[in-house]
Amino acid sequence: MDTKKRFELFPRRYGFFPYIFLVYVLLPIMQVMKEEGIKQIVGFLLVLVFLLSYRQLYSSIEENRFNYWLVIQILLVMIFSIFYDPNLLFMGYFPANFIGYYSGKKYFYYFYSLFVLSLLIPIGISWKDINPNSLIFLIPFFLIMLISPFGIRSMNRRMDLERQLDLANEQISYLVKKEERMRIARDLHDTLGHTLSLLTLKSQLVGKMVYPQPESAIKEAKEMEGISRAALKQVRELVSDMRAITIREAIIEVQTTLQAAGINTEITIDMKDSEVPLLSQNIISLCLKEAVTNIVKHSAATTSKVAIQQHIGTIELIVQDNGKGLEEGRNEGNGLLGMQERLELVDGKWRISSSNGTTLHIVVPIIRKERRKEEIW
Repeated sequence: MDTKKRFELFPRRYGFFPYIFLVYVLLPIMQVMKEEGIKQIVGFLLVLVFLLSYRQLYSSIEENRFNYWLVIQILLVMIFSIFYDPNLLFMGYFPANFIGYYSGKKYFYYFYSLFVLSLLIPIGISWKDINPNSLIFLIPFFLIMLISPFGIRSMNRRMDLERQLDLANEQISYLVKKEERMRIARDLHDTLGHTLSLLTLKSQLVGKMVYPQPESAIKEAKEMEGISRAALKQVRELVSDMRAITIREAIIEVQTTLQAAGINTEITIDMKDSEVPLLSQNIISLCLKEAVTNIVKHSAATTSKVAIQQHIGTIELIVQDNGKGLEEGRNEGNGLLGMQERLELVDGKWRISSSNGTTLHIVVPIIRKERRKEEIW
């Protein structure tokens, strides 16, 4: 594999723009050709140094050497306009272009001031030789040359912002994919974890009832089949595009789970379904299912309470049990961590206490899209 770096006169990213500007180097060449002797030789050497500085400025835009090459080019323009021809002052378009590449104000205005001074000195020296009639044509070009660094700087800033936007879009795309993987992991944990816990309880119950109550065991086994089919359906929904779960649907599921675990449950709901967005309902539903799964698996509770109440601008969920409370080190489990991450998506708040059992308190803001009273014409 050839690892040698190919020579480039100008960096490829600038396209043909640097080559177009080379046409204007013919002006000092033509003027130097009119000279004789040592002045002509020095003139051609200065042209070569000017071309070198032009090339190096494009190749070192992001390096410290850029400052030195720019100073050299400004001085060369001043030398050409003083010792050869005042009209060569318009070669100042070259350094004017590179001054616009400074993004910071400090260096930009420093070199811009140096540039203006390098123009004023030759004008002052050659003022007597300037034809007054030619000022009508010279002044507009001179003003454009003074304004051009600001235009180049503005263009480069816009291009830089576009590059940053492209990088930001790539980062957003990466984060979206990462969040999607985390979402799938949370959904699998919340959905299958809840269902598998129920199946575990059912299987234990069937094992105890096979001999003394065979008919009841058969009934429980059929219920297990129904639950497993429901779990398969939920997995398919997760793989395709997980549907949102309403609070009413979640209540039915958690009632079944708690009853199967032999935990008495008191459920109260005070809300208008149409006023609670589906996103908020889905977040609360998944948090409720996670809370109930933890009660069944860890609490050893005999009773529980679930209360859902709608307030102005918020909806509140309270889940209580009379179990043994949180164990030390278990408050950062995958379930509660996933719950926290979900609530952060909708700016929800939560707290959990472990006194006489466990109490989970969740508050989620209700975000509505305002409907316009008037149609858009």
